[in-house]
Amino acid sequence: MKTEKQFRYPTVLFDWGDTVMRDYPEITIPMVEWETVEVIEGIAEVLVYLHTSGRRIALATSAQISDEGQIRGALRRGSLDSYFSHIYCFKNTNLPKGEAFYRHILNNLNIPAWDALMVGDGFEKDVQIPNSLGMFAVWFNPRSDENRKGELHITVHSMRELRQFFKSLDHL
Repeated sequence: MKTEKQFRYPTVLFDWGDTVMRDYPEITIPMVEWETVEVIEGIAEVLVYLHTSGRRIALATSAQISDEGQIRGALRRGSLDSYFSHIYCFKNTNLPKGEAFYRHILNNLNIPAWDALMVGDGFEKDVQIPNSLGMFAVWFNPRSDENRKGELHITVHSMRELRQFFKSLDHL
């Protein structure tokens, strides 16, 4: 197994809703209590790859209904909870998903911004804000063909594409 220093972005943060698990905002109870939960297609393979590479994986969500235990319970229902070492949400940070939220995560994990990578489906909250702190980000955009690429971000349209991105990083 590789050590953290042998690859770029030893810590990977994921948004939860519509990046790791399908979100239905009209349902106003915690996801762990939903009749059924849906895992985003291909996310399990991405998490297995990242975990096997030795990376630390954390969840960084703006979810406000669920607390950390409920989020972990929903992840467990999708057989994904064991991959996430940390879960950051409004209820355990008291911060909305903005610069202070990401600074809190970086401080809590004791890492510089350039060691973290954020993956999420919201361009502003999951890409632009992390970029403003010096974090690289991947915009997960399965809804359209739109591509946005910059010095600190790329776009992927599927989890298969995301896994290929990480594999390409590891083989540089």
